[in-house]
Amino acid sequence: MNPISVKNLSKSYGKTKALKEVSFEVNEGEIFGLIGPDGAGKTTLFRLLVTLLLPDTGSAQVMGCDCVHDYKKIRQSVGYMPGRFSLYQDLSVEENLSFFATIFNTTISENYNLIADIYRQIEPFKTRPAGKLSGGMKQKLALCCALIHKPAVLFLDEPTTGVDAVSRKEFWEMLRRIKEQGITILVSTPYMDEASLCDRVGLMQDGDILSIDTPANIIKSFPHRLLAVRSAETFRLIGDLEECDKINTVYPFGDFLHVTPKDQDCDIAGLKDYLEKRNHQNLKIKEIHANIEDCFMDLMVGKNEEQQ
Repeated sequence: MNPISVKNLSKSYGKTKALKEVSFEVNEGEIFGLIGPDGAGKTTLFRLLVTLLLPDTGSAQVMGCDCVHDYKKIRQSVGYMPGRFSLYQDLSVEENLSFFATIFNTTISENYNLIADIYRQIEPFKTRPAGKLSGGMKQKLALCCALIHKPAVLFLDEPTTGVDAVSRKEFWEMLRRIKEQGITILVSTPYMDEASLCDRVGLMQDGDILSIDTPANIIKSFPHRLLAVRSAETFRLIGDLEECDKINTVYPFGDFLHVTPKDQDCDIAGLKDYLEKRNHQNLKIKEIHANIEDCFMDLMVGKNEEQQ
């Protein structure tokens, strides 16, 4: 039995289709990431799986329990950390943790081993109101509260959004330690670089899952040749590349543009000559390997072409 099983799940808000017949399964003990921008449908999917919303069509099971009919059992067996900090801001760190332990009929001491590594970092502030904690400390407290009853499955909705790079790194290190204790983790994020930290990922856009696989396999399946191009005038470079009949797609990535040629045998020297004739200075063109964001953009383009 897979801890999470989703079949043809759909949800609409009025005329807006938030989820469109989504299907996937999460294996026991893995970190499964849902990767996609805001509005992709990640939060709606989470709320359906933790029984806070009812689906329009389709079905979902968590630990073998139906998300509509067995909602009470599911709420006892999962931990949920929503995207927005939702603990009691006027209660102290210790009071929040004690409260959540109590409503799940357990105590802090009973499952302290689950949260010990995390709680030690915020214990010096245990008497401080939760609302006065820093973003990283709030995140750690929320994770402790989601773990205190030893859930079988942990749902984390964009847990690293709005925190600094150091806190993001620390958080993923904590998730790896939690995984080692046999807890299955479903985590969503808009950050493409976090995809590589998951065992498997589902790339989401506009209520659809575009691809599901390991990050390495998704990158390996990238079907195009990829070039990185830079010049002194980035904005004009984008326009000139888009006008070139040998170029398929152009997307900015930091200081470079990532460019896919229409022809796998595209001549770099010919492309450089094309751009030099348009008075581009300090040109640099090199062949590179795709990353997960390149794959996501390619899947989006393919989906848009299918719909047209």
